[in-house]
This record gives sequence, C-alpha cells and structure tokens, in this order.
Amino acid sequence: MQYKRTMAGLALAAAAVVTLAGCSATSSASTGGAGSTSDTDWKTATSAESAGGMDALVKAAKAEGKLNVIALPPTWANYGKIIDGFQKQYGITVSSANPNGSSADEVAAVKSQQGQDTAPDVLDLGNAVLQQNLGLLTDYKVANWDDIPTTLKDEKGAWTRDYTGLMSIGYDSSKITTAPKDLDDLLDPQYKGKVSIAGDPTQANQAASAVYLAALENGGSADDVTKGVDYFGKLKSAGNWQNVLPTQATVASGETPVVVQWSYNNLAWGPAAGASGNKNWKTVVPKGDALGSYYAQAINKDAPHPAAARLWQEYIASPTAQNLYLQAGAFPATLAAMEKSGKVDQDALDAAGGAPKDYVELSDDQVTAAAKVLAAKWSATMGS
Repeated sequence: MQYKRTMAGLALAAAAVVTLAGCSATSSASTGGAGSTSDTDWKTATSAESAGGMDALVKAAKAEGKLNVIALPPTWANYGKIIDGFQKQYGITVSSANPNGSSADEVAAVKSQQGQDTAPDVLDLGNAVLQQNLGLLTDYKVANWDDIPTTLKDEKGAWTRDYTGLMSIGYDSSKITTAPKDLDDLLDPQYKGKVSIAGDPTQANQAASAVYLAALENGGSADDVTKGVDYFGKLKSAGNWQNVLPTQATVASGETPVVVQWSYNNLAWGPAAGASGNKNWKTVVPKGDALGSYYAQAINKDAPHPAAARLWQEYIASPTAQNLYLQAGAFPATLAAMEKSGKVDQDALDAAGGAPKDYVELSDDQVTAAAKVLAAKWSATMGS
C-alpha cells in the first residue's frame, strides 16, 4: 500500500516538533518477585483481573519497588516522559539500562542476566527480533485489551504492538543545501561521507527498516529486500555512506549530518530538543511508498519484578502513555479507540499529520525472510 502525503500533511507532521517540547481468583503459589507481599504468583498472571484485580497488581508492584527497562532512549517516542510519569504515579523506581541499545541487545541481556535482579523486566522489540525470541516471553493481557486491534497483538498476550512512526530522512540544513526528497537523492555527491543509519540492520529494527524502504524505492518489495541492500552498496561505493552510529549528540554536533531513521526520532533531535538538539535539523518523509513498523511490548518470562512488569504494560497501554507517544509524533496502537472514546490528544494528532491511512509494513513472514537476506548479504556488501 502507499501512504499518500499532501504538502499540508507534511507541514503538519513537521509541526509535531512543537508538541515535543513539551473475578478475583488468587493463587496459593509462591510470592511473585522480590519484596512482594501478595499471595499471587505474578510470574504466571495472565491479566490483572485473573489475579485479584488492578488494586492487587498495584500493591504488589509497589512492594517490589523497582522496574528494569532496557534500550529506551529518553528522546525515543517520548520515553523520558513516559518513564517519569510511571515513576511519579506509582512510586516505583525505573532502572533504564543501555538506552541506546538495539533489540538484539535487549535479548542478549535477558539471556545473559537470567535469574539476576538486574535482568530486564520488559522489552520493546522490533518485529524481526521479536519473532526469533518468542520463547523468552510470557502471556499477559492488559485491562484495555479490546482497544488494541487484533492485527496488533498476539491472541494469547505474548506481545502487543504499541507505536509506529514512518521511515524518514533527517538532515542538517546548514550543511545540505537542497532538501532530499527520497533515498535516491542521497547518492548525489553533496552527500559525500554524510549518510548514516541507526545501527546494524541485522540487529536493529530501525536500521533494518531503512533497508526495507530502500528496497521499496528501488524496485524491490516487502517480499524481497535484496535491492535495499544493493542500494546501500551503491551508497558506499559513491563514498556517501558514513559508518557511524548516529545519536542526538552526533546530530547536534554536526558529526552525522544525514540520518535515515524513524520520523519521531528525527523530530526529537531537532529544534524540539532545545539546547540539546540541532536547530537546523529538518525531517522529510520520502515521497512514494511510506514505511512503518510497530514496536512490540513484551514481558520477560523470568522478570525479576513480575508485578511491576505487568503494571508497566497497563500503563503503556493507557491513554496517558499512548498520548505521550503521539505527542512525540509516534502513532499509538490504541489510536482508533482513543479517537472513538474522545480520549485522544487531538492537538498532538493534528500536529503529527493525522493517522496514517495507507502505508507499507512488513508482515511477520516478510520480516523473517528479510532477516535472512540481511544476514546473508549485509556484511558482504558493506564490509562490516
């Protein structure tokens, strides 16, 4: 499908920068997590309702007193404000590890820290890594389960999609004189040594999605992303590829003047970040096919703080957190339900250009096939 964007829609999307600145059965099993006073084994609870209700969940989570998250940069989809809101509402300390890590790093931490109090409780995963690691997850359904579209959740609750952006080009307008319209423009000599993506496509969903978009723009398809790898090979041969991991700091300093990544991240690294951002940073959603990819929320089946992990899922799915995603220019999974109920932040939705109508997102099978292409061809093509 193609997401057709009008000039007005693009202007509204760019305006998102402004919004950025700103049945009670219980188990007799053992207690669920360090410090828990509940008789419920929260490690096995598949909903709050099935284990005493929300009050019981909140009590148990507060008793645990801690939540471990991983790979959640504060500027990524408003996670700084989301984490702060959770801490303030429940008095639970959030430990945020490896904020610039990839989905693969999340999984590696779950495996290497199994049984330790420092292990991640919850995960925020790209689809390719998610599909390869379903055995690490546990089932849980939030109270507003019905607000999440069927296509955006596992039927048993192992994961739920939570938010998406659109793949975009961010660029420093003080260094790039002509705004790029699509990825092909980045082959021009003015981009010599200037174009980077957010990580290794074989490990990070955001980086892989840049390759997917390149495939769509260059005669490939969601069924075969080989031409996306070929495109980046051309970018490297032209001397335009920059093998540097971009961050807000490298964008602010001018070290990485062109970054292909999610729209909500490019928006967050520009003027909206104030003194920490790049006042000359602009965001373009390429013409033609638009590419999106929902990230999925999940609970580590061996979470050291199982009640807090489940309460985090409840908070993330609530209108409060879903609107915080939207304020960052990311489209939340419950958007349609919030529009219907009148709980959506309409100003944020308008600033983000309205809900995307038609756009490309790879299916689970297509993501799995794409991962095989990347594993076989990326390093050979890019030499890294």
